[in-house]
Formats: sequence, structure tokens, C-alpha cells
Amino acid sequence: MAEDTNNDPMRIDVELVRQLAQMLDETQLTEIEVEDGGRRIRIARKAAAAAPAVHYAPAPAAAPVAVAAAPVEAATPVPAANAVKSPMVGTAYLSAEPGAAPFVSVGKTVAAGDTLLIVEAMKVMNPILAPSAGTVRAILVESGQPVEFDQPLVVVE
Repeated sequence: MAEDTNNDPMRIDVELVRQLAQMLDETQLTEIEVEDGGRRIRIARKAAAAAPAVHYAPAPAAAPVAVAAAPVEAATPVPAANAVKSPMVGTAYLSAEPGAAPFVSVGKTVAAGDTLLIVEAMKVMNPILAPSAGTVRAILVESGQPVEFDQPLVVVE
């Protein structure tokens, strides 16, 4: 005989909620949702009154991606300390749309807050901004490449 679990109170994994809230802070996302079996946890926070999110149409998966600035294969190791890292898992795009000029190229000088590239996560285009002024020394990803959390993307010195 099957047991009726609909009357059981939901057991909340407080540590999981804390980890999800911390992930929101670290990735600067406004909400995250996790589903495990019949349980679903959604953590959300109000977004700061900042500039509205920029939404770009993602490149079609079947279309070939034109890359104007290919990643640089450095003869010497690239210093990871100066690398701008991905704040989330997603797909990196070096330009706003297929065929458009890339946001940056190796040797270009950028100001703090300039868009370096875009990481698409869950159909939301997230601009990755230069943390400080400097010169782009290396682009470590290709347009359309999947990226992981904390993966180095661009070196700005």
C-alpha cells in the first residue's frame, strides 16, 4: 500500500538554501531554482536599480559562427591572476550577434566597465565587463564555446 506523503511537512535543507543564496551573490544572478524529485526550491532577490539587462538574440545552433578575433595561442604562459573569469556556466559570445565586430580584440585598450564578451545562461545574455582599465592581452575562449563557472575568459592587464 502506498504511503500518502502529501500531508508530510516539507523538510527544508537549510544548508542547500544557504549555498544557493551564496551562489546568487557570487554570480550576481537575481534568482535560481533547483528541482529534486518532487521538491523545488527557488531563491530570488530583488535586482539593484542598475542598468537594464541587455538581451541579445543568441546565434542559431546550426549556423556556423564567424570569429573575427580568434583566441591567441600565447608562446608564454598567460598570467591567470589578470584573467577575467566567467561568473556562471553558459556559452561565450565575442560579439553582439553573428557577423558583428567583436567587443574587444588583443591589444585593444579597455576602460573599467567596458563589455569584453557575453555569456549566455538560460537564454539570458550577461555582459562580462572589464573590472579595471587596461589592455587586452589574450582572449582565452572562442565565440560559441561553452564555458564553466570561474573559467578564465580574457586577460586584461
